[in-house]
Amino acid sequence: QVQLVESGGGWVQPGGSLRLSCAASRMIVSSYTMGWYRQAPGNQRESVAVIYSGRSTNYADSVKGRFTISRDDEKNMVYLQMNSLKPEDTAVYYCNGQHNILGRNYWGRGTQVTVSS
Repeated sequence: QVQLVESGGGWVQPGGSLRLSCAASRMIVSSYTMGWYRQAPGNQRESVAVIYSGRSTNYADSVKGRFTISRDDEKNMVYLQMNSLKPEDTAVYYCNGQHNILGRNYWGRGTQVTVSS
């Protein structure tokens, strides 16, 4: 079955950087709209960054200029480079793949990102 597996989370001090990775199996990331979402305790899951099949991207206002989503088609992976991290970025980060025409929507299990001093 389709799997999305996130990695790269952890603890970092404010101002630090992390790079999240999402490894996809049994799906081709370049054919999907791939995104990173996050959910902090007590909050709803929110979209952080999206990369479309044509490589255009979209970001939440709260992360613009700090986060960058990218895709490696040869490795079938998606990344989220996070710079200038803030405590409010603390959350579980999820990888998502959507194909509207096929009606498919896949989620990874998430990776914890904690930003604190």
